[in-house]
Amino acid sequence: MHRFANPARFLKIARPLTGWLFWPGLALILAGAACGLLLTPADYLQGDTVRILYIHVPAAWLGMGGWAGIAIAALMQLVWRHPLAGVAGRAIAAPGALFTAICLATGSIWGRPTWGTWWEWDGRMTSMLVLLFLYLGYIALASASARDGQAGVSSVTAIFALVGAVNIPIINRSVVWWNSLHQGPSITLRGSSIEGSLLWPLALTLLGFSLWFGAIVLMRMRAILAQNKVEARLQRLARG
Repeated sequence: MHRFANPARFLKIARPLTGWLFWPGLALILAGAACGLLLTPADYLQGDTVRILYIHVPAAWLGMGGWAGIAIAALMQLVWRHPLAGVAGRAIAAPGALFTAICLATGSIWGRPTWGTWWEWDGRMTSMLVLLFLYLGYIALASASARDGQAGVSSVTAIFALVGAVNIPIINRSVVWWNSLHQGPSITLRGSSIEGSLLWPLALTLLGFSLWFGAIVLMRMRAILAQNKVEARLQRLARG
């Protein structure tokens, strides 16, 4: 891990990797969305409404995965003092919050014709809403750290990330622990309850959005490092 702790070494890898993730990711998203809209059949119960899963499921996956990434970065910062860990956490927070919000919005749109309501305070939806608030809290704490002149995030922010990670297994198991309107687990290690003709475009959008998410995080890390470099130079000029 410390092999890439040097920002110059990290940037040497991150610059080409950003494009390698971004463009294939975009192509997979467009291909999966087109196939999901034009080639897959309508669901026998939900009709064409089911097609929203090609955005909703990847958004839920990346909302949860983003916070898992923030928690891992926080652990690396607190235990190994990795200099880029805090930068990675800051870079993940905004896209993670965006995908969580997309998950909540698409879930509400999907739920209105399916359940007859835009919102229900069940375990899955409530825990996802809590995740969005956690993201907003992390962003606020990270912004405060940046105003204090820290390159990454403070130890308090990192601890907040680790405590907030408790919500991830709650989200994952909420449909099992509590009876709710939300359907049970559709994709598990044992298989999938989604019809195969509907499932394969989801694999494309899931992979595509994941690659896109990685590209966005790398772009944000590069921007944060560039901003830190400019601020450090201005401080040197001010002292000189």
